[in-house]
Amino acid sequence: MTAGSLSGTRRPIASQPETAKPIRTIAGLKWPVALYLLCLIVPIGFNAGSLAMTSLRLLLLLMIVPITLRLIMGYYGRILLTDVLFFAHIGWAGLALAINNPDQVVQQFGSVGMEFIGGYAIGRAYIRGPEDFTALARWLVISVLILFPFAILETLSGHALIVETIRKLPGLTSVVPVAAEPRMGLERVQAVFAHPIHFGLFCAVVMSLAFVGLKGRLPLPFRWGASGVVGMSGFLALSSGALLAILLQLALFAWSTVFARIRWRWWLLVGVFAVIYVAIDVLSNRTPLRVFMSYATFSAHTAYWRSIIFEWGMVNVWKHPLFGIGLNDWERPYYMYSGSMDNFWLVMAVRYGIPAFLLLVLGYAWSLIVIMARDFTSDPVLTQFRRAWVFTFLGLSFTLCTVHIWANIYSFCFFMYGAGMWLVEAQSAATGDATPQPTKVKERVLRHREGTTLNARWETEKPAVLSSRPLGTTVATAPPSPDLPSVDAAMIETKRPTPTYTRFAHRRHDRTDGPRPPRSPRPGQTR
Repeated sequence: MTAGSLSGTRRPIASQPETAKPIRTIAGLKWPVALYLLCLIVPIGFNAGSLAMTSLRLLLLLMIVPITLRLIMGYYGRILLTDVLFFAHIGWAGLALAINNPDQVVQQFGSVGMEFIGGYAIGRAYIRGPEDFTALARWLVISVLILFPFAILETLSGHALIVETIRKLPGLTSVVPVAAEPRMGLERVQAVFAHPIHFGLFCAVVMSLAFVGLKGRLPLPFRWGASGVVGMSGFLALSSGALLAILLQLALFAWSTVFARIRWRWWLLVGVFAVIYVAIDVLSNRTPLRVFMSYATFSAHTAYWRSIIFEWGMVNVWKHPLFGIGLNDWERPYYMYSGSMDNFWLVMAVRYGIPAFLLLVLGYAWSLIVIMARDFTSDPVLTQFRRAWVFTFLGLSFTLCTVHIWANIYSFCFFMYGAGMWLVEAQSAATGDATPQPTKVKERVLRHREGTTLNARWETEKPAVLSSRPLGTTVATAPPSPDLPSVDAAMIETKRPTPTYTRFAHRRHDRTDGPRPPRSPRPGQTR
């Protein structure tokens, strides 16, 4: 099995039929993606009978079936291993829900399945090249710039203006305003998402796209300014998980810049992390995971609480390893009054079982490893897009150990993951272009026997050393054919001796004229 395929042979990318109409775009972005982002940042909700619907779920409900069928048929490239593993993950999750919560399986599996597979499929289907990725990055940066004034207002007043306005409209609902405890004297900003953590995570995802992905495609002052606004917006969420993701991305960018001349710089970074892990494990009386959590939170109390969550979460995993506990309450000490579990990866294992967790992690890791292993050194555009996408999800991988995601941000994270799948099979612009270019010397020696010029550049660029030819030498060439516009210099048979070039034209001699004549000494003082 080769990397990136499910069969033994590597098939070419399947493209849309030639008769297919081009997809309309809005400001350079294909309309399904533009509509998806609009539904994401305008959280409109409504009730359809007993179902709680949102504008995003409605869009995914309408698009998930045709997109999935076209994905299976190969309209968006060959089927990748990640596609199979992600579909298997959501299938196992549905089975776990059917076993643990048969009365809620339709509603829960429908919402979670649409948000996960629908988001991934839209990104996988409609972000298919550098132009699409550039348009997506610009849209996301503009989205954060639009939300930034509302974030400033919310951190000062504590009111999410967009959410409260939508909730006042008749027949519509939105996310519930969160009364989070202030930090550092500021209110935590949730903006248009279900929790401040989600807004911070949204800004963290956009950070690498603004700072790295749009390098060379936006003016430098605007790119730095936009990156600063994105970072400040993420800070206003006052979430340690979001700040961790942003700092990790900046650290990875700094590492790639400082060690740009070292090809094995990423293996060096892996070695540094391994040494740090072993040193903490040997020298500290706490596990490396506890040490990491203590520095990845705002307070020691939060770090201690998350360590207890992880410890008792694993107790539940080992008690229900196959299908998890579903939506049932998890076992924990009596003093843990809250059932919140701030660890996305742990929630997947507790709720759906170890098989669902492994299917998700393997699909997530496979594409990351394949894309990181691609050689894009001949194409700087693909290199910076790959770097932006990989930095985003390396930072997100660590952040999801400290936060849980659901609803819109859950769909968005895997939408962005699907938006990078084109990098698995992207071809560098210079791939296969090994045709040597004709040199100027070949262009300058094309002449025919009548003395007329076969190349106009001979008259305009003729060097002085080639213009003086010894008397008695001739150039024998074949007469030019009227059917051939030019003659290759390698096909011309010349009797002219190979000249020896020196700094002084009067000292030039030809190798075929015999031995070099003795040089008479110059008068005057010698050196």
